[in-house]
Amino acid sequence: MAFTGAFHGRLFASLAATDRPDYRKPFEPLVPGVHIVPLEDWAVADRMISANRTAAVIVEPVQGEGGVRPLDPEWLGFLRELCDARGAALVFDEVQCGLGRTGTLFAYEQTGVVPDVVTLAKPLGGGLPMGAVLLTEAVAAALKPGDHATTFGGGPLVATVALDVLRTIAEPGFLAAVREKGEALGAALSRLAAVSPKVVAVRGRGLMWGIELVEPAAPYVTAARERGLLVCTAGAQVIRVVPPLVVTREELERAVAILGEVLA
Repeated sequence: MAFTGAFHGRLFASLAATDRPDYRKPFEPLVPGVHIVPLEDWAVADRMISANRTAAVIVEPVQGEGGVRPLDPEWLGFLRELCDARGAALVFDEVQCGLGRTGTLFAYEQTGVVPDVVTLAKPLGGGLPMGAVLLTEAVAAALKPGDHATTFGGGPLVATVALDVLRTIAEPGFLAAVREKGEALGAALSRLAAVSPKVVAVRGRGLMWGIELVEPAAPYVTAARERGLLVCTAGAQVIRVVPPLVVTREELERAVAILGEVLA
């Protein structure tokens, strides 16, 4: 089971759990047996997670492509209870929101909910191709050597880089700085929203923020790039702001000023 607004990748199986029709259409029929259901709908989740049919539930604790949307911790806790009661695995996709992005090493730490599986990738290799999964002992016990593999897995160069990246990000002082800068960025974006009629909402955590607009976001992304600021979209009407974790306060102030210019 996956949820509306979800983005779990564009490989054949993960695409089946991704709620983006424009990505899915060219590759249909996709892997069967994946159901995408309404996000944060308690009744539907209760009805659909079945002891007889449901193997796993996958969810992003902070949706990325779905509009930079932090999910309700109580609802995530409800999913945890349902999965425990009905024998399903709970998977948190932290490819975008994990590894310090939200101000803690993993986004799930801020929810009070511990999943059975965590998926990691993008920042792990510092720009080199690297992915990983974290498993509870119960899940790991179901796997044996040879059950799963990857052609380029375990390469010494990338693994060494990833280890160094992880050590750097996991430093308490580094994470504290991300939280501090994230609070400042969130406050500045909220002030921007208060004076711009084009902004519907601002939401995010740490250094992962979305600015929802009343109209398509793409022209504003282009205008920002022309002024030297790289942002991207998160759905049709959301500007996604995901600066490097080593960004300075001065750079964040300049970024917000540019966003103010393009929204004006």
